[in-house]
Amino acid sequence: MRRLCSFLAAIFFALVCVDSSSAQSDAPQKRSLGFNSRQKPAPQLPAPEGLQDHVANGKLVLALDDSIRLALANNTDIHINRSQIDLALDNLQRSHSPFDPVATSSLSDGRAKAPAISTTQGATILDTLSQSAGLGYAQTFQTGTNFQANVSGSKIATNSSNQFVNPSLSTNLQFTLTQPLLRNFGFFPNRAPIFIAQNNLKQARANFTAEVSNIILQVVGDYWSVILARENLEVQRKSLDEAQKSYDHDKKALSLGALPPLDIYRSESQVASRRVGVIQAEYALKQNADIFRRDIGADLDPAIRALDLDLTDQPAPVGDLPSLDIAAALSRALGNRPEFEAAREQLTSDELSVRLAHNNLKPDLELSGFYSGNGVAGNQFNLNVVPPQLTSSTGFGDSFSQTFHFTYPTYGASLTLSLPVRRHSAQANLADALINRSRDQYQERRTNQSITLEVTNAVHALEQAKLSMEAAKVAADLARDTLHADERKYELGAEPVFFVLDAQVQLANAELNLIQAQVNFQLAVAQVDHATGDLLDHHHVQIVEPHK
Repeated sequence: MRRLCSFLAAIFFALVCVDSSSAQSDAPQKRSLGFNSRQKPAPQLPAPEGLQDHVANGKLVLALDDSIRLALANNTDIHINRSQIDLALDNLQRSHSPFDPVATSSLSDGRAKAPAISTTQGATILDTLSQSAGLGYAQTFQTGTNFQANVSGSKIATNSSNQFVNPSLSTNLQFTLTQPLLRNFGFFPNRAPIFIAQNNLKQARANFTAEVSNIILQVVGDYWSVILARENLEVQRKSLDEAQKSYDHDKKALSLGALPPLDIYRSESQVASRRVGVIQAEYALKQNADIFRRDIGADLDPAIRALDLDLTDQPAPVGDLPSLDIAAALSRALGNRPEFEAAREQLTSDELSVRLAHNNLKPDLELSGFYSGNGVAGNQFNLNVVPPQLTSSTGFGDSFSQTFHFTYPTYGASLTLSLPVRRHSAQANLADALINRSRDQYQERRTNQSITLEVTNAVHALEQAKLSMEAAKVAADLARDTLHADERKYELGAEPVFFVLDAQVQLANAELNLIQAQVNFQLAVAQVDHATGDLLDHHHVQIVEPHK
């Protein structure tokens, strides 16, 4: 009774301590409960790399291929997408877990006292000591066969005078084999999760390749957007300078009385209007430059972020212009696009899931067999004399000798059939597998349609960009000649300043159209490479398996 009171008092004290600590801050409570103990903080993300190598004269000097390499090293989306391959590798490793061997061990020690209720118990207060230990090994093989091996030993000592072996020692060694005969029989149902995990890994690699290609296309587009914004700013500044020259000329003519006072406002308004264009072009360049900095990770370093960009590639193409017909482009896309591989791997996994669902509909029939050896030892007494006399004494060595020599064997076999009347879950799983397979077939067709349309549009855009670039070049040359002619006429007094200002606007628009056409051509080439799956090879990019 005294021990019971002490135990209840200890429990009450512990509850009071826990209740009082809950009124304090959460951090000490978590520490007292073991939270955050020996918890390593998450490692810091690596700093962007390779940017400092491209700094020259206070600017970040980059060619297009340099930008792509920096994006592959520093782009946040690439690092996020790369994790799907690591997760797929972990899942593949996890799929082998059903075949992992398991070793077990146990040890117990207990003593029990109880008053006797019968004279045959051999003591007024029966005192029994029980001790046992055991080792086990179990493994499931890829055929579905389960193997178990267990060895155990126990000791029982008592004060009963009716036990002629006291303490008694017993040992046991047992081997058990269990083989499914219907459901989960053979290699396929047991290895199917491994096959599915392997397909998922291939699919993850294909998806990552497609995402890298998309990011490279985005980097290419943002690179040329910065160049387009930069050239647009140059054209706007040049147009402003031309308008300023015309305005200065008109002011001089006005001071000499050669120009009516009201005519000065036309050239002056042009200067103000084109100054607005310069301001808008400056901020458009800043916005495009910030987007490009994010692509290559330059925004993560404050010192690099503050540098101006100097992109060295020129929009005007060099050499022969590429041409590609739709049939050849579609053939290359079918062989190169990773989206097709991802769709094929998904359909392969769907077929495995359907077969596995059919397997789970089968009855559960198992054949099991075991073979064991037993051994007994201890102090043996002669109970026919008073007091009982010790006649022999043996130990665990003798008992284990009997066990491992199978002196007293036990063996048997069993056949177990589990036949559910209805299998709602398994039937629903089969229906889901069939639906998923049908859905993924449609998704494969949608992927095929989308890529076919993308290839067709990319080839058409490339042809359009080539024709537009040639026409824009002719238009720019004609606009430049027209401006020179109008300036000459204006100097000779044959035309008013209106024609000069209009020719300046037309030349600025023509130059912008030419730059836009050149940039569109570069983008169209990248779009064709992306549509046919050649973008990574064109920029010498290879996907390497990450090291864990």
